[in-house]
Amino acid sequence: MKKYFLAVFLMALTGGMMTSCGDDDTSEYDGYKTVTDDEKENDSDTTVVVRDTLAVNIVWDGTTVQLTGDVDSVSYTQTGGDVVITSNIDRFLELTLSGSTSDGSLLVYSLKKYGIILNGVSITNPDGAAINNQCGKSLFLTLADGTVNTLTDGENYAERTFDQKGTLFSEGQIYFGGTGSLTINGNGKNGIACDDYIVMNGGTIKIDVEDTGSNGIKVNDGFTINDGVLTIDVKADAARGIRCEARTTIAGGTTTITTSGDCETETVEGVEDASSAAGIKCDSLFLMTAGTLTITSKGDGGKGINCADSVKFCGGTLYAETKGGNDEGKPKAVKGDKGIVVSGGSFTAKCVKSWALDNGVDTEDPKQRVTILGAPTTNTVQKRNVVIKYE
Repeated sequence: MKKYFLAVFLMALTGGMMTSCGDDDTSEYDGYKTVTDDEKENDSDTTVVVRDTLAVNIVWDGTTVQLTGDVDSVSYTQTGGDVVITSNIDRFLELTLSGSTSDGSLLVYSLKKYGIILNGVSITNPDGAAINNQCGKSLFLTLADGTVNTLTDGENYAERTFDQKGTLFSEGQIYFGGTGSLTINGNGKNGIACDDYIVMNGGTIKIDVEDTGSNGIKVNDGFTINDGVLTIDVKADAARGIRCEARTTIAGGTTTITTSGDCETETVEGVEDASSAAGIKCDSLFLMTAGTLTITSKGDGGKGINCADSVKFCGGTLYAETKGGNDEGKPKAVKGDKGIVVSGGSFTAKCVKSWALDNGVDTEDPKQRVTILGAPTTNTVQKRNVVIKYE
């Protein structure tokens, strides 16, 4: 029986707050394996079946674009450096991008999950997203080995009939992989925006968002980093390095986030509300099991981690520090509205003003603001300096 190759990507499962990390599943890349026709019937959005892959190469040279490969299998239009690909095929499509343009973009419509390989490409779109995925299925974005890639948006987006919420925008899930590098410059909106979830399994990604932009990463349904290097620098007031409306999981890799914006104050029906910048802002569980996460918040009232649910730290190395004042907002290095639980790894939270930790409990006792499990070798819990380490 004919065999197919399957690349399996497992997303972290969303779960409730546990007392230890042993029961939690985290995202991992399971490699390649062989499956039969019957097994293929179980294919889901988190799998890629490589079967007679269709390959299209797109090379930019200013406003000139050359498309080669299986071009006849897709529909495409080109207007200057702007390329629109439409794929209605029942086969895996692989787009390889290279070259450079200061006035171009890639817009993709696809009925099926597909892949993009960044193979030494630089795309600047002065009036919108550099890459826009309008497919609601998985996008597998690979940074080719040894390559340097750059995506840049404009400060002002033109009105379109489709969503374009950042320099790199996707309606569906994004899986990052490979060993190359990608720099994303955000001037008008978010650096990366995704209406589904994001899983980072490799690569070196640097996101730099100016004060005219917004968040580094804006994702609706979950964010997970398993491997790779992620660096985010956001400058706008009330901007977040990672803004996730669901669960956020740090399971590996090296992540560094810097925010420099101040609070943004809005008055609604006579009530003044201050929204602060944050390294990570999430609406569900924040879970860290491995890797390194360093967050520095420099603006007034800034937060390191700002979680509407629980913060659960089980392993890895976390260093979160707020350096801003408290004129309009209350800076917190780690804030978990439903609790902060530390049970392993190296956990450091510091602040210049206000409290280093906020677990939703109104208390003047720093030790009541965190739940510590096990026997850490270092256990310093003070108002503005918390260091908890396990060997």
